[in-house]
Amino acid sequence: MEKTLIDNDAALRTPLVEVDGRWLEEAQALAERAGRLGNVPVGAVVVLDDRVIGRAGNLRETLQDPTAHAELLALREAARVSQSWRLEGATVYVTLEPCVMCAGALIQARVARIVYGAREPKTGAHQSVHRLFEGTGICVDEHPGAARASAQALGEFFQERRGLRDRSG
Repeated sequence: MEKTLIDNDAALRTPLVEVDGRWLEEAQALAERAGRLGNVPVGAVVVLDDRVIGRAGNLRETLQDPTAHAELLALREAARVSQSWRLEGATVYVTLEPCVMCAGALIQARVARIVYGAREPKTGAHQSVHRLFEGTGICVDEHPGAARASAQALGEFFQERRGLRDRSG
């Protein structure tokens, strides 16, 4: 059965995968901007009631801050905008499967749902390495269309970084 997002008018139904794709495209644009700044290209968008309340790209290299992951920066903005650290009912769209640090913050923020693009084979906290969201009540979905775009952007970023290192070495 296809998931749907039901509007007030029961006759109006939008497939959830289309809504997810729209928000993941915005997250991907943030990821691309982060990559142009020399950061690993990851972007995150926090949505509540079909409205963006937080958005960020990864800024770990720019800020020289190990906690400046896209999810954490977007959660901080969402908490400021909503004037609450409790982000119940919010969905977080992120281009890469969250790491353990981000998973902990997402759980603490009490978000309702997480939708991500590419899997993170080294530190993924949903299915790649860890299973931290099990038993939390948070719905976590991998978006197949976004997975390809996110994985490609990450691959290109790291390929370029390795190429620069090889030439300087």
